[in-house]
This record gives sequence, C-alpha cells and structure tokens, in this order.
Amino acid sequence: MDNNQNNNNNPKNKQTIMVFLIVALVVLMIMSFFNNMVEGSTMKKITYDEFLIMLDNKEVKSVYLDSDKIIITPKAQASQLVEIKYYTGIFPDKDLLQKIKASGAKIDAKIPDSRSTLLDILLLYGLPLAMVWLMASFILKRMSKGGGMMGVGKSNAKVYVEKQTGVTFKDVAGQNEAKESLQEVVDFLHNPGKYTQIGAKLPKGALLVGPPGTGKTLLAKAVAGEAKVPFFSLSGSDFVEMFVGVGASRVRDLFKQAQQNAPCIIFIDEIDAIGKSRDSRYGGGNDEREQTLNQLLAEMDGFDTSKGILILAATNRPEVLDAALLRPGRFDRRVIVDKPDLKGRVDILKVHSKNVLMDDTVDLEAIALATSGAVGSDLANMINEAAINAVKNGRKVVSQSDLFESVEVVIAGKEKKDRILGKKEKKIVAYHEVGHALVTALQKNAEPVQKITIVPRTMGSLGYVMQVPEEEKYLMTQEELRARIVTLFGGRAAEEIIFQSVTTGASNDIEKATKMARAMITQYGMSEKFGLMGLETIENQYLTGRTVLNCADDTAAEIDKEVMRLLKECYEEAKMLLEDNKEILDKIADFLFEKETITGKEFMDIYNKVRGIEPEPEKTDDENETPKKELVASDSMTESQASVDLNENVTYDFSEQPENTLKEEAKEGVVIQEAPTEESTQEKPANKAESISEPELID
Repeated sequence: MDNNQNNNNNPKNKQTIMVFLIVALVVLMIMSFFNNMVEGSTMKKITYDEFLIMLDNKEVKSVYLDSDKIIITPKAQASQLVEIKYYTGIFPDKDLLQKIKASGAKIDAKIPDSRSTLLDILLLYGLPLAMVWLMASFILKRMSKGGGMMGVGKSNAKVYVEKQTGVTFKDVAGQNEAKESLQEVVDFLHNPGKYTQIGAKLPKGALLVGPPGTGKTLLAKAVAGEAKVPFFSLSGSDFVEMFVGVGASRVRDLFKQAQQNAPCIIFIDEIDAIGKSRDSRYGGGNDEREQTLNQLLAEMDGFDTSKGILILAATNRPEVLDAALLRPGRFDRRVIVDKPDLKGRVDILKVHSKNVLMDDTVDLEAIALATSGAVGSDLANMINEAAINAVKNGRKVVSQSDLFESVEVVIAGKEKKDRILGKKEKKIVAYHEVGHALVTALQKNAEPVQKITIVPRTMGSLGYVMQVPEEEKYLMTQEELRARIVTLFGGRAAEEIIFQSVTTGASNDIEKATKMARAMITQYGMSEKFGLMGLETIENQYLTGRTVLNCADDTAAEIDKEVMRLLKECYEEAKMLLEDNKEILDKIADFLFEKETITGKEFMDIYNKVRGIEPEPEKTDDENETPKKELVASDSMTESQASVDLNENVTYDFSEQPENTLKEEAKEGVVIQEAPTEESTQEKPANKAESISEPELID
C-alpha cells in the first residue's frame, strides 16, 4: 500500500498529468482553428445593397436575423455538397420586413440566450479538460498497481489459499517415488525446526519431469494441500504478452505477492515456455523471452528460503531448458513423474473409481494388465467412460464388461456398425490378421494371442490381433525383438502367399518393423557389422521420442542397408512359417471370416486340432475370460503401437487406407493406419529400463 501511495505522489506522475493537460489544450485549440476555417469557407460577406438587390430579384431562400448580423441563404447553390451562405450588417431599415415578405423568402430571428458566457466556456473547454484529467489519473493508477499500462505487467497467478486446492497425497497414486521426494518438502514446511537444527535448508525449487498426463500438476496441488499454505498456480505462457517487458514485470509481481503470503508454493506449469535455453540451437535470440528468463533467474537467486517459499515447475521437455535454470540453487531437485507400472495402475484405478458404483464382477487388476503403458489421465477417462456406458445401457452400477468396453473406446474407438466390408476385402483382412496370429503361435519367443478381430473401428483399424504378456518384463532379448518383427510381417506374407498380391493394409506394420530394426542396429548394439557403437540418440524422450543420427552420411547409408537386410530376413522367415502351415492358415481364416471375432482359446483350439495336438487343461479362470475382456485388453495395448521402445504394447491391426492416397500407395504395397492414441505419440527411449510386457496389437 505504501508503495502505491508513493507512486501516486511521485513528481513524475504529476509531470505526466501536466503533459496530458497540455496536449489536450493543444488539441482543443487545433479543433477550434479548423472549425473557424470551415465556417469561413461557407460564409461570405456582402454589402447591404447587394442584399436588397437579391431580395428584389427574389434570389433569397431564407433570412436569419442574428443579434449582430443578417444571414442570407440564396436559392441558387454552386454545389449540392456544400451550402454557401451570405451575411451582412444590420441597417436601420423600417421597410426590411416588407421587402423580405414581398420576395417570398422565409424569415427567422435569434432567440435571446439567458446563459452566461462563462457557462459556455466551461462546457466547451472545461468539461473536455476534466475528462482528460480523470482518464490520465485512472491510467497512472493502473500502471502503478500492475507495473505497466492497464495492468498488463501484473501477475495472472491463481491463488489457492490453504486447503482450497482440495487435493492431498491420498488423491495421487502410482507415483510413490515422486510423492516420497515431495513429502520431505512438505515436512520441512510443517516442521522447519528439526531441519534447521542441523543446518539443513529448504530446497528452493523442484522440477517435475515426465510425459503428459502422468499427474505433474496434481502432485503440485497435493503438495500445497498437504502443506496447507497458499498455492500460486500459473502457466509459463501467462508471462508472455505482446508488450515488451511485460514478462519480466509479471515475474517481479509474482515473487512480490509470494513474499507477502509466505510461506507459500509457486507452481509454474509448462515452464519450457519461458525457460527455453538461450542457445540458438533451441530457438534462442528472442529478447523478450530472454528478459523474462533473466528476471526469473534473478528472482530465484534473490528470495530467502527461510521465509518458506518453494517453487515447483513442470515440463515434458527438460532437454530444452536453460542450464542456468536447472542448476542447484534454483531447482535443487528433479522429480521424475513417469508412466505407472502394474501396481501403480491398479492404485490409480482405485483412486478414480472410489466414487463410482461397481458390481462384484469388477477386477481392477485385470483392467490394469490390459492397459499397460496408460497414464493416470487415460485411466481416469476409462473409468468415466465405463460409468457413462453403464448409464447408456440402463444399469445403475458399472460392470467388468463396461470397463473393458471403455478401454476399447478410449484406445481404438467404437465399432463401425455401418461399415460393411465386401466379401473379397473381408477375406483379405481375415488372412492378414490370421497371418500375424499364426506366426506368433509358431515362434517360441512371441507372446500368446488373446484375440483376433476383423471388426472395423472408428480410428481407422479394419482388424487387429491382440497379444497380452503373461507378466511384465523390463528387458527384451534380441530373439524376442526379432520375433516381433517377424510377427509384424506375418500379415503381408499371408496376403502374398494366398492372393499372390499385396494390398494397402500393411504400412503400419512396415513402419513399426522398420523402427524396431533400426533401433536394434543403432541403439541396442544388436548388429554384427556395427557392434556396440551408438549411432542414434533420442532428443525428446517424453513427447515424440524423435531420434537423431550421430554418424557420417556414408555410415547412415550403411545403416539403411543393414536395416533392409534384417527386414528382408524377417519377412522371408514369416513367409516360410506360413507356407509350411498353409492348412492351419486356411482353417483359422475361414473361421475368422465367419465369426469376425475369435478369442485366443478358439484360435489355439483350431491350431492344435489341425496339428493333432491334445489341448492343455485350463488352469485358471482368467484364461477363460469372455471375448469381451480379451477385446478390451487389446484396445488398451494400442497406446504404444507407434513406439519402437521396449515398452510398447503389441497390436497388429489392419487399417483402412484413405481414398485420396490409395492410388499413390498402391505401387508400394500395403498401408496400415493404426488407430492413434495419446500414448502412441508419447514414446520413451527404447533403451530405458521399463516394462516391456505390455499387450500388443498388430495390424
């Protein structure tokens, strides 16, 4: 308050107001000058004799008797746009009224005005000046409060006081390691004495890093809810404005508010919007953003941690952040908020389903197994879709079938009930999908098939094969990776063997197989030619997972040849497996053509019957789940279909090709467009030790 009063009493502010007043006076004088010029150009002076002659000739349209002159409007005008009038002085002529009447002109006279001249002056000049004064005072007051014109420099942070965040650590699941790191900070805010007693200081900041949807913002709100302190929440883009210097002003205002409300927590979401590296490699050279970043760096160095101010920031692009921002003393901790594992997914499903009515058939662990690779936002959406589906079907509680259906809707889309494939196309899709499944069954390093379907989905898939691993894995052998590539080529191989031709349905298989083969050679060291040489690095591990080659152009060409060799070997292996088992391929394809959707058990029954193998006894109820459950598991697997990393779910699906690209792609072969999902576009480094046992969907 004192600062605002000082700003209002500042001599500079008074000088600014005087400048406004002087400018206003000059504008009024200029307006008055132009008004007189306009009047002078439309009013011409004539003699009284000329006026009488005009009356005698009946050239006068009207006569206006003013207090000091006579204004004459002639009938004839030189221009239709501007009306020219004449004026002459008043002469003592007793016969004037008779002459005017005889000429037929209209006559009028001025009504005496009782207002004073002083009032006229006030209305013409005083009122505009007063309005200018008020406007100048209002603008200066806003500038003094907000740090800029009309308050554009004022912080836009939302303030949640104490328990108003409504979130605690109980509402956050699947991120135990991240919660543990932040619980120490909360305990410091609650009990600073036991830490300061041995010389410990409150960390100035913590950077939350992870893929989108993993709960970074939720964790920040939980920290504030547990600490019961004010919580300032804003996005990095809130600092950006069209006016130069506004970002830095808002940073200053934010920290000023935080110091007034200490102890408190400042949370900046998507900090990469203002914290991007000043290196030209990451788009440096933006003076406004650099000025904002410099002010943020200065404020983080300047505030006293003993007051209890903690800065939390979130990003999924840590590699582009400025090194000065990441150093200890600013962000002392980096908290990784990664995709949850199986136990984490079960805990997340429990949190989001605690207020949802469910029947006894619900098995959240089965849903978690079927949604490997999903993040918290995906799981929350699935629970909500299941509740909506239950209401739509007239039920008052959510069942297991609703949950599996919701997984399928979120990952692969709804069934296209109006899409009816022709007999020939349906047969091609059936052989394509059975080709994937049969190659899987014929390999010992492949995951078991859980479902095969040729029912089209709204996200472009015409059919798919779902594989669900029996357990989560964190490593993958070279033989298992090679088996995946062979399985991916099973659909194209089946088409070529049966129809002696190929279609536009395998491009997604080819794309995934190429990514996997390239990763084996450039990242995993699984090539005899290049050995253990690292040839590729991942630039953006939490978003696109885009890789960059670290080799010469000649080496890149050799890599392409090595990838081509590996893919050709895998394709020939897939063809050999199918040609040796063509009878099984025909039997299962005919059954799938008739039923459209078959379970893994039905698939293995036909496989064993043709090969004369006695079926194994059923071990658990989980192995005899309905096709609905198996279908759902396959949907959840599509989240990692576009990923090359070891965590991807395997889904081999035959997808429809857009009409406008059919002719262009026909010469190159099959094009598969797999139903895209949020998880499909959020790849992680393939060499990162994570779960790789997620279910697979194969086009």
